[in-house]
Amino acid sequence: MSAPVAEDPQSHTVEVDGPMHYLGLGGPADGPTLIGVHGLGGSHLNWSAIGPRLTRHARVMALDLVGYGRTPCADRTADIEGHRRLLSGFLHFLGGAPVILIGNSMGGLVAALQAAEEPESVAGLILVDPALPTARVGLVHPRVIANFLLCAVPGVGESYLDQRRLGSTAEQSVKRVLGACCVGASRVPPDVVEAHVELTSGIDRTRADAASLRSARSLSMIMARPTETLRRLTGLPQPVLLLHGEDDVLVPLSAARRMSESHPEWQFEVAPDTNVPMLEAPEWTA
Repeated sequence: MSAPVAEDPQSHTVEVDGPMHYLGLGGPADGPTLIGVHGLGGSHLNWSAIGPRLTRHARVMALDLVGYGRTPCADRTADIEGHRRLLSGFLHFLGGAPVILIGNSMGGLVAALQAAEEPESVAGLILVDPALPTARVGLVHPRVIANFLLCAVPGVGESYLDQRRLGSTAEQSVKRVLGACCVGASRVPPDVVEAHVELTSGIDRTRADAASLRSARSLSMIMARPTETLRRLTGLPQPVLLLHGEDDVLVPLSAARRMSESHPEWQFEVAPDTNVPMLEAPEWTA
């Protein structure tokens, strides 16, 4: 018989080469462990709409990557490899038993790299609109090109983020991000939006912007020069569930289809009329 499901999320800070925050959403102690890895500009709260739906069968946690949410950079770097090392350290902290990683966008890449580098630590992957590099780029949305240029030019990205941060409240910042990321921001549960605003109000937004910029630059370099990362991700031994929003702009559906064609052993599902499935369509995603 499974252990009772915990009803209230628990916030924890542990040492992984510095303070690292994660949210424990509950679940049966004898069930599989499922860990949410958020994307660029996100936090543990990105999983708060689907987390409670998953705790019936799994022990669910959601972490904050380096410089995001309540995890400071400390002496760590907020690039892709820095995020992977943090995730690796957290898995060792949990005892080393293999877990299921559910990663979105940049977090999908971090989760896949962890599965490739330390396959014994990962039992399975759920990739939600993952930012995985492909050998053939395909069509790129103008917004993605603009973001790449902002990240690439020293000083330009910093200046842009400074001006944007100084000209907006925490609530405006959250609504801007959700509006840009979601097909229908109104579909995001109100309590999830409120939690994002509360978190944004309580953190150092300058630090968070610096971490996002460092991450974006690192991710952009991988996408521009994918060969080495593609080599690292070749032949993932774990089962993979690939979920993708039909209307994702940053990681288009065509890229997900190419990934699926290259990996016929992966299960591939498309969420209609969405960009960020776990926030816009939490019941479908769960």
